[in-house]
Amino acid sequence: MATGRTHRPATRSRGIPEATVARLPLYLRALTALSERSVPTVSSEELAAAAGVNSAKLRKDFSYLGSYGTRGVGYDVEYLVYQISRELGLTQDWPVVIVGIGNLGAALANYGGFASRGFRVAALIDADPAMAGKPVAGIPVRHTDELEKIIEDNGVSIGVIATPAGAAQQVCDRLVAAGVTSILNFAPTVLTVPDGVDVRKVDLSIELQILAFHEQRKAGEELAANDGALPAAARAAAGHSAEQGPDGDVPAVMPA
Repeated sequence: MATGRTHRPATRSRGIPEATVARLPLYLRALTALSERSVPTVSSEELAAAAGVNSAKLRKDFSYLGSYGTRGVGYDVEYLVYQISRELGLTQDWPVVIVGIGNLGAALANYGGFASRGFRVAALIDADPAMAGKPVAGIPVRHTDELEKIIEDNGVSIGVIATPAGAAQQVCDRLVAAGVTSILNFAPTVLTVPDGVDVRKVDLSIELQILAFHEQRKAGEELAANDGALPAAARAAAGHSAEQGPDGDVPAVMPA
């Protein structure tokens, strides 16, 4: 069976833009759902809607794959599943190690989507000696002292870091030194890696903060809209209830 160490995806050498590569998993997820429902073909509009992009962007992305569909028929679902899977390197086995088996690491270990998408969890690794040998998701946890040997024995090229922030860079350095060239980082810190190593960062707190920003903005827009709906006299009463200075400004300190 081929492993990630000996076979690398050819997307960059074929000139596929990174933005297109980032959307390919979205298309694959939508296509897989269609395949599971035995849908034979799909139009660009239907697939774009399912993937959350516009159809013109989808057609442009697929042109990089050499797939143009058939007018009046659409795209062959099974062929596209194969084509995108091949482009993403998912037609081969990718052994993965997860380092840091706390709550998040254990949740990742129990995630059933790895195996169905071409990834095999080769090992779970933790620095706590008390964790060694304990099964998580049916896999015994191994100590970080074994990290380099595990990577060599399994031909691992993808590492997942789910450690606390303070330990993440040291773990990253050891992974890279052992031959790992792609890292998925869940630790709340920025990792420094040499050229040739790819890092994808997943920070749940940042994503929540971005959502909080949008919620605050929507609340402000709703407040402004409601204020605009008030009669002019009511807005004047609300806006000018405080005593104003000579230029219409409200004094910083109100008179007693």
